[in-house]
Amino acid sequence: MHIDGTIAMSQVTIAFTCLALLLVAGLLIVMRLRHKYHPNLIGALIGGILCFVLLEFLPTLT
Repeated sequence: MHIDGTIAMSQVTIAFTCLALLLVAGLLIVMRLRHKYHPNLIGALIGGILCFVLLEFLPTLT
């Protein structure tokens, strides 16, 4: 697949980011159900992952 243009690259980046977030969220849900982790720990993990994603994702848009 050949991606040409900044708009197409942004859309592909957004698609892969959403896919990764869904995958990580599913993993965290499974961890919660199997190991009975506290919801605050899962919220902190999601916040950390979103912070990392934003720091890596925003420079590609600008």
